[in-house]
Amino acid sequence: MTEKTVEALPPVNTEAAAKMWAGYLASRGISEDQAPRHVAESFGDHPALADELLNAILHGSKRATSSLASEYAHYDERIPEPEDHCIICDGAGEPRAILRVTSVQRGSFFDVDEQFAAAEGEGDLSLGYWRREHEKFWRRTQLSIGRQWSPDDTRKPGGELILERFEICWPEEFAD
Repeated sequence: MTEKTVEALPPVNTEAAAKMWAGYLASRGISEDQAPRHVAESFGDHPALADELLNAILHGSKRATSSLASEYAHYDERIPEPEDHCIICDGAGEPRAILRVTSVQRGSFFDVDEQFAAAEGEGDLSLGYWRREHEKFWRRTQLSIGRQWSPDDTRKPGGELILERFEICWPEEFAD
């Protein structure tokens, strides 16, 4: 595996994700028609990274994530909003937890501060680590869809970062 090529993530096990979501809603007494918006996905762009990030969520301090607004536009997806939920999957596409988005901000690569970098819960939790690894990640993921990318792109309208904070809400043993 190189910076330019990675093993693709498998599809999400939608049946298992639906079962987890139904169990979560039932435990909270929420009817399907009153359910918050949710998606099912893995973080990262390859199985090993998805497992690493999931581990940082369940057994570490990862309570934030960042993405590119341009990717939401490219894939015709809605940008997350507070109260949205995410069924987070492992590197095999199996659902493992449900997260609730607590805040969403837009900013540039250069606006990310030490506190947000630490909340991402990766590496040594430093801003330097965050910048180094996220620049490599976005260069790789953008290249995979035929785009060149640089941190300066996040200063342009539509290229901003989407900076999310979240909490674990299911299963109970991992809930914040």
